[in-house]
Amino acid sequence: ATSGIAALLLAGLIALLSPWIEESERLPLYIGCLTLPAFVVANTQDGIARSHDWMTLGLMPQFIIRQGLIIGFTAGALVLGFQLGASAAMAASAAAVWIAMLGQMLVLNRRLERHVEVGPKQYDLRGWLAVSLPILLVESFYLLLSYTDVLVLQQFRSSEEVGVYFAVVKTLALVSFIHYAMSATTAHRFAEYHALGDKARLSAYVAHAIQWTFWPSLAATLVLLALGKPLLWLFGAQFTAGYDIMFIAAIGLVVRAAIGPVERLLNMLGQQRACASAYAAAFVMNLVLCIVLVPRFGGHGAAAATSLSLVFETVLLFRIVKRRLGLHVLAFGKAS
Repeated sequence: ATSGIAALLLAGLIALLSPWIEESERLPLYIGCLTLPAFVVANTQDGIARSHDWMTLGLMPQFIIRQGLIIGFTAGALVLGFQLGASAAMAASAAAVWIAMLGQMLVLNRRLERHVEVGPKQYDLRGWLAVSLPILLVESFYLLLSYTDVLVLQQFRSSEEVGVYFAVVKTLALVSFIHYAMSATTAHRFAEYHALGDKARLSAYVAHAIQWTFWPSLAATLVLLALGKPLLWLFGAQFTAGYDIMFIAAIGLVVRAAIGPVERLLNMLGQQRACASAYAAAFVMNLVLCIVLVPRFGGHGAAAATSLSLVFETVLLFRIVKRRLGLHVLAFGKAS
């Protein structure tokens, strides 16, 4: 219901701003509004499934089935001779999101019927808001941190330079999938061991998650840096000019991977406000550094600003976990 209301409000905003929006952009935006409720429900179902340790049911519809449907729909449109554009791409995405979500809903409800006993419904709206709003801030600041460099770069540099930079950082961002995968598969375990009061097991599992985040991330980063030029060349020969930016951007990603999915650890253990504060501080730092560095150094300045902000965020999160939870969250070294 909330996402449906949000979609309607966004559609109204698009209609209100239509005189300033290109006609070719309006329909894709409206289709995006139609997609939003299904996308939100799918994310909710993903969380419910993972909380029951049903990883395949939680992750496959979003990351395998949905993507496969998008590829299939767009490929089918090409074969049938349709002109692919923003509207066709958004329509394919919308159809894929809705189909994957509905299929996941059917399977999830059947499993829940067998797994959860029927009982009276209870609601704790105040408690839910107290937990979820700080997490909403965490996710919001994370998204802002992810796109600040590109948005600021657009204000000061040509579209060609922005395109090169975007291709560079998004190629390198493949490393982030390792972090996401570990976050998605470990968060419910953090909550479980904490609820059981088993700090020794929690500490060991956190260390395990960090190791499996950092070392594969480091290896993937080295591979991408080694193959950076050929990968960028796939976008076009002119994109190889941004190869050296990859090395600057890689610093922040590797440093951040050194503490693993600690933001999920903080959220699961009731420290979501402290986590949100750390993300907010990193976002403000990134914005200020981008404004200072981008006009003079362009894409190199944007990459440096983001890497410095990620290093700052890593230090903040490390100190918060150490002070509030008493856990050592670093891929190397031992807890003192």
